[in-house]
Amino acid sequence: MKALEADQALVSRAGTPGTPGSPETPAGPSRRDFVRLTATLAALTIGGQALASDHGKPGKLSPDRMAVLVDLTRCVGCRRCEWACADANGNPHGVIAECDDQSVFTARRNPGNGQFCVVNRSETVDAAGTPVHAKIQCMHCEHPPCVSACLVGAMRKDPTGPVTYDPSRCIGCRYCMVACPFERLSYEYDRRFTPRVRKCEMCRHLTAKGEVPACVGICPVEALQYGRREDLLRIAHERIARHPDTYTDRVYGETEGGGTSWLYLSARPFETLATLGFPALPDRSPAERTESIQHGIFKWGAAPMVLGALLATLNKVTAKGDGA
Repeated sequence: MKALEADQALVSRAGTPGTPGSPETPAGPSRRDFVRLTATLAALTIGGQALASDHGKPGKLSPDRMAVLVDLTRCVGCRRCEWACADANGNPHGVIAECDDQSVFTARRNPGNGQFCVVNRSETVDAAGTPVHAKIQCMHCEHPPCVSACLVGAMRKDPTGPVTYDPSRCIGCRYCMVACPFERLSYEYDRRFTPRVRKCEMCRHLTAKGEVPACVGICPVEALQYGRREDLLRIAHERIARHPDTYTDRVYGETEGGGTSWLYLSARPFETLATLGFPALPDRSPAERTESIQHGIFKWGAAPMVLGALLATLNKVTAKGDGA
C-alpha cells in the first residue's frame, strides 16, 4: 500500500503528459512571440497589397497634355527662371538682382529642397566663344520610373502632363529618388518628423488657373515655351528644318526614357552635354522593363504569400508538440 502511494506521488510530481509543466509538452509561444508574429503578418498583408496595386501602371495620357520646350540656343543664363520658380513655390530666395551672380556656374548644380530648377553652364564654348546654358528640373516623364517605384501612390503622372507628389501618402522610402534616371528629386533629411520629397510640379497651381509655369512667364528671351506637347514637337522639328545650321537634328525628351514633358533644342549634340544634365537614355522607359515582372509577381504572389504567413502563424500558435 505504501509502495503504491509512493508511485502515485512520483507520477503527480512528474506531471501528467499533455498538461502544462509536463516534460513531454513543449512550452507554448509567449505573448511577445504572438505579438511579433501578428505584426509580421500585418506587415506582409499591407506590403503585399501595396505592391500588388496597379498605381504604378501608366494611365491613359491626354492627347492635349502640356509640356515645355526649351531652346538652349536662346538661353543666356540669366537665372531669372530660378528666382521665379522659388517665388512661385514658396521657397527661399533673395532679390532678383542676385541672379546676376555668375559664380554659381563654377560647379554643376542639381535641383534641391529649396530650388526646384537650376541653370548650369558648359565648361566649353563654341567657335563664337559662347558657352551653353541649360535649365534643368524634373523632366515629367511620359512613363515615370518614380511613379512605378512608389509603393503607396505618392507619385502620380497626371494625364495632363506633370508628375505630381502627395506628401500625405509618402512613407519616406525614397525609391522614387533611386529610380529617377535624371537624378532630379531631393529629400528633406533635415525635417525629422515630416520630411518630403521635393520636386518641380510644373507649377500646377498656376496652370490650373490658366497661367503658365513661373519659369516660362519670366524668361526674358523666350527660351521657354509652354503648350501642348504635340504642338511643341511640331514647332521644334519645324525650327530644326528651317535652321539646320543652327540646331542639331534632335529633340531631347521626344523619346529619351520613353519621352518626357520637357523638350530641348540645342546647337550642339546632346551627347556632348551630358554633364549639364542630359544623360544618354534608351527610347524605352526603365519602368517598362520592370513593371511586367514586378506587378506580376506581387499581384499574383501577394495573396498566396499572405495566406502562407497566416497558416504558418496559426500553426505556430496552436502547436501542441508530439505528446499532445
